[in-house]
Amino acid sequence: MWKSNTIFNHFKSRLNFSLLSSRRFASTIAQNPSTFNSIPHANQQVIDFPGGTVKFIPEMRFISESSQERIPCYRVLDDDGQLLANNFVQVSEEVAVRMYNNMVTLQIMDTIFYEVQRQGRISFYATTIGEEAINIASAAALTMDDVIFPQYREPGPLLWRGFTLQEIANQCFSNKYDNGKGRQMPIHYGSNKHNYFTVASTVATQVPHAVGAAYSLKMDKKDACSITYFGDGGSSEGDFHAALNFAAVMEAPVIFLCRNNGWAISTPTSDQFRSDGVVVKGQAYGVRSIRVDGNDALAIYSAVQAAREMAINEERPVLIEVK
Repeated sequence: MWKSNTIFNHFKSRLNFSLLSSRRFASTIAQNPSTFNSIPHANQQVIDFPGGTVKFIPEMRFISESSQERIPCYRVLDDDGQLLANNFVQVSEEVAVRMYNNMVTLQIMDTIFYEVQRQGRISFYATTIGEEAINIASAAALTMDDVIFPQYREPGPLLWRGFTLQEIANQCFSNKYDNGKGRQMPIHYGSNKHNYFTVASTVATQVPHAVGAAYSLKMDKKDACSITYFGDGGSSEGDFHAALNFAAVMEAPVIFLCRNNGWAISTPTSDQFRSDGVVVKGQAYGVRSIRVDGNDALAIYSAVQAAREMAINEERPVLIEVK
């Protein structure tokens, strides 16, 4: 009881002192208004806020839920295949022809295996129809030392790196020649030889894995980065947000490549988020970001190559949203 009274009396004396100080301050201002003018205004002061200094302002301002102008989309070719500008990475004729051949091969392969699945010969298959440029052009911009963490619509990078059609068939049919010994669903490819991590059906789990691998490459001072592919649905998973924050804080050399085609299986983006696509989410986490035309192979090749250089030389993550 005595201790409680002591604390109460101490608190009471402090409160009385504060009230007395407030009255003296108010009295001083009333007698000499010019004193108030000598006090620094709020908009003249700054605070050492995490990430940099921030200016104080006397107005109440809420950040708008969306900017008036949407993030533009980078492209090199117009709808007729004509060059719009020269601000892209030049590719040799040999690489260009190989890219084209791989895109055609990927489309034919999808057609055959999709029909095989519909006939009941294999249990599962997902196509990359309309995303051939994303698959092949991005793979062409990488090196064999770069580690790939795919979703289930990226067989293109495997084809580019030398994985044969026979090896793809072995995996889809789960025969004895399959690298995974038949223990995976069809199209869940994986190849240590080609630096291509095994596909997992669980959406977006590969995204934080790619960040961990990138951080390891950085610690080992390797001249390489990791890249992870996912769809707009993957950006709605918690793993995506955790991965972007982890990558930004740890300055990991990783490329996040989001295929935003407007649908996550049967869920439209309008039911997933209200933001300006996925590209703006990168900025929120402090990740350099760009939006690219997903049907423009030259634009994708240029963006991924530039992102790779930034990731390795500047030790930073980069987000690419392809539309």
